[in-house]
Amino acid sequence: MTDLFTPFTLKDITLRNRIAMSPMTMYRSVEGRMTDFHVMLMGSRAAGGFGLVFPEQIAITPDGRTSTSCAGIYDDTQMEGLSRIAEIVKDMGAVPAIQLGHTGRKGSENKPWEGKIQLPADDPHGWKVRGPSAIPYGGRYTHPVQELSVDEIREIHGAYADAARRALDCGFEWLEMHFAHGYLGASFFSPLANQRTDDYGGSLENRLRFHREALDAVRAVWPERLPLTVRLGSDDFNRDGVKFDDAVWAISALKAHGLDFADISLGLNTDAMQDVPFDEVGFMVERTTRVRREAGIPVGVSWNLGIPSEANRVIAEGLIDVVFLGRPALANPHWPVMAARELGLEDPLTLMPEDWSWWLRRRPKPEGSLGWPPVSGKVQ
Repeated sequence: MTDLFTPFTLKDITLRNRIAMSPMTMYRSVEGRMTDFHVMLMGSRAAGGFGLVFPEQIAITPDGRTSTSCAGIYDDTQMEGLSRIAEIVKDMGAVPAIQLGHTGRKGSENKPWEGKIQLPADDPHGWKVRGPSAIPYGGRYTHPVQELSVDEIREIHGAYADAARRALDCGFEWLEMHFAHGYLGASFFSPLANQRTDDYGGSLENRLRFHREALDAVRAVWPERLPLTVRLGSDDFNRDGVKFDDAVWAISALKAHGLDFADISLGLNTDAMQDVPFDEVGFMVERTTRVRREAGIPVGVSWNLGIPSEANRVIAEGLIDVVFLGRPALANPHWPVMAARELGLEDPLTLMPEDWSWWLRRRPKPEGSLGWPPVSGKVQ
């Protein structure tokens, strides 16, 4: 029976299990470059047993970052840090993944613990944000939005392709394009943000044109043997925004353009959302299963799947193919090992590198010490 610890193969890439560490923005980059902090963070999660490991969303242009302390892949000088991350993740037994994105009208922020407000263009750490239409996001995102010209849209597609080439050269083996969470791709898809009257606005087909052309640009340089995936903002939970039926159609359309896997998330194109069951365990699973069934494509999802029994259930019942974990992955670098112990896997320590597991298999220290507790009869 397939479960959370069954390997998953997509194209030429095999994950050792169905557990992915989601991209989580850490606000630790310097001029878009990853640092030792990121190598430590991603390496420890790979060593902790995750099958697929993402660093944070990586911006394809300077104004595609969330803040000036966020990572980019628009300059060759940023490749060294990313290459180190890909190398350590592979060395620890996981598959290195990268998420490419552009924050659009939600960029130019300061750090969350410094207020997470949008900075004006004349601030040393701010810039003029761009989007499909000149419509501010609202809430704490109040600054004017520059509507992208068609030429600028094409430049962004070119930036996606350039970023994909760099990602390949850095050693990443799984590429995800971020079209959710109110960022640029999500805003093109949503009538809440996109009120264009040209070929990129209006009908659902036109509102997906940005995604199709971006996917085509990346597919042209990203090898067919490696997975090309999308995180799609599937529902705005607003009567005037994206509906889930739109997302099912969109994934089918993108599949025809070379999409291999769909990571289903929220649109978040407005803070005026209605009836979102944020506190419900796995509230996006049923919707994601529908995409899997109707679009005929493997799928993954996050949102409240940090309980091992629930994460295992949604895999075992064939509802989704990969579980994405964000906060649980930050809280516990060995979440997969913990889950394996809780679920009764015969030897959870096989998820870790041998130099770690060898020590942990030695006779445990007396009760009350900091030594690893026994695991069935395997720890002696």
